[in-house]
Amino acid sequence: MSKGNTNKNLRKASKTKSDEFYTQLPDIEREMKHYKSHFKNKVIYCNCDDPRISNFFNYFAMNFEQLQLKKLITTCYKNQNWDLFSQNTSEKAVFLEYEGDKNNNKIPDPEEIGIHPLKGDGDFRSEESISLLKQSDVVVTNPPFSLFREYVAQLIEYKKKFVIIGSLNAITYKEIFELIKQDKLWLGNGFQGGNAYFEPKDKTSFGAGVLNEETGLVKFRNVTWYTNLDIKKRDEELIIYKKYNEKDYPFYDNYNAINVDKVAEIPIDYEGFMGVPITFLDKHNKKQFEILGIMNTGEENKGIRKPNTPHGRPIVNGKEKYLRVLIRKI
Repeated sequence: MSKGNTNKNLRKASKTKSDEFYTQLPDIEREMKHYKSHFKNKVIYCNCDDPRISNFFNYFAMNFEQLQLKKLITTCYKNQNWDLFSQNTSEKAVFLEYEGDKNNNKIPDPEEIGIHPLKGDGDFRSEESISLLKQSDVVVTNPPFSLFREYVAQLIEYKKKFVIIGSLNAITYKEIFELIKQDKLWLGNGFQGGNAYFEPKDKTSFGAGVLNEETGLVKFRNVTWYTNLDIKKRDEELIIYKKYNEKDYPFYDNYNAINVDKVAEIPIDYEGFMGVPITFLDKHNKKQFEILGIMNTGEENKGIRKPNTPHGRPIVNGKEKYLRVLIRKI
């Protein structure tokens, strides 16, 4: 299949999938407070946002001076409402540029926001969007989950810093996990209580989310923030205290590693390979533990498995466990 046809099909898929949800402002505020030092004198790019309703645009525009930003750029996919201050709709994709308050009234006025038409549809993979990406320093947005691998690959290709939202399941993608293993991507601080609430664009389809009919918001438990910006959390050492014993930490049938069912139960005195729950990645300190791989079934992670068997997930006494991250103390 040609590259043109591939992109055409991917774009069609992205339009038909119900994976567009609008992030709540309090969630953005709680996460962004950990990155403020990274935003100073930087160009922020939100390339998956309708600025009329995007809380990412609202956050950075309203805090432009406080964060000491250089510029804010937002792209809007065609057929979405493009004017931040009206209910007009546009058949044209546009991008917005904001360089701060000019009349000292402390709010972004229409005349202060540059609105520019795009020739294409505003897709993040288009040449126009990539040109804007090249001008940016930090990308902050909630990209389509169905295109998460391709989206992250683009950010890595153009060596961009980013803070983005994604499914927790994306950790198991071989491309994403390899970036985590290489310390090129890690988890952010996460959503309050582990729950993320979004406003759905499609009011009839919510994917894996659960609709709260009173608020109109959809709750997701398997959503997190991904970033490659250093934050204080990365230097926090995981407190462990349990001692190793053969009964509580059996070896896998198909791996030369012990099984650990809870992150808090990682033994303090074991020097060999350990299989730990995927939630470990939220506590990982690279100075404390080395990530060796992920033990999972399927073509995604075929690199770690017992030879000549379909088993990827670890097995203890003939029973398969849920996927595990393989680690070792440093």
